[in-house]
Amino acid sequence: MEENTDWSIQEIARLAGTTSRTLRHYEHVGLLEPSRVGHNGYRYYDRDALVRLQRILLLRGLGLGLPAIGDVLGRQADPVTALDHHLGLLRQDQDRLARQIQAVERTISQLKGGGRLMAEDMLDGFDHTQYKDEVEQRWGAKAYADSDAWWRGLGPDGRQEWKDRQESLSAAWRDAAARGLEPAGDEAQALASRHDAWLSGIPGTPGHPDGAPSAYLLGLAEMYVADPRFAAHYGGAEGAGFVRDVLRVYVERRDG
Repeated sequence: MEENTDWSIQEIARLAGTTSRTLRHYEHVGLLEPSRVGHNGYRYYDRDALVRLQRILLLRGLGLGLPAIGDVLGRQADPVTALDHHLGLLRQDQDRLARQIQAVERTISQLKGGGRLMAEDMLDGFDHTQYKDEVEQRWGAKAYADSDAWWRGLGPDGRQEWKDRQESLSAAWRDAAARGLEPAGDEAQALASRHDAWLSGIPGTPGHPDGAPSAYLLGLAEMYVADPRFAAHYGGAEGAGFVRDVLRVYVERRDG
């Protein structure tokens, strides 16, 4: 890469899988300044701007809203240190997914062959503590410590009950999306209220126990769409998009 090379806003939007409008919005809110603006008003981005954009996209992938991304970029001024930390998170996620794939493959093989199922093999890669660094990056060390203590204190029966509640909520979202409910309708909004109560019932989450803050809800709503791990709970990107739209209406009405 040449030091004096820069790229037009259209080129960057295409390569990043986003839009010129989004990049201009990043500029408007102070996240990403173009390296220069041509006489025709076209924006261009150099190497440093691309490094900053990569960090923005990575943080968006973690579910952070734009104000939170601005805070992180301000606190972590050295891009090499920040990217090195984020690379560690990505490698952890890669390892976790690889272990889960192997665990599922082993389970399928054993089920087909009538072999003995071993719990330690079946659940390899599913330990919730794998998310420790990611949670702390998003919401702080105290949030992880509180939620981890709560989770461990539930015991096996309590954890299973919570998982059943989570799946019931996800199934309700999938059903609502499949039926094509209006995001602003009463049934969809009741589901949003139920979602809010579910989130704020978890110690360590923002707003516990009185209700999730608007920025937190909206940030999660975007993360559900952007992160395939979360979108899968809602039937894929389309279902996650429905959840996002419903939560947006919910927040707008709640905030008046």
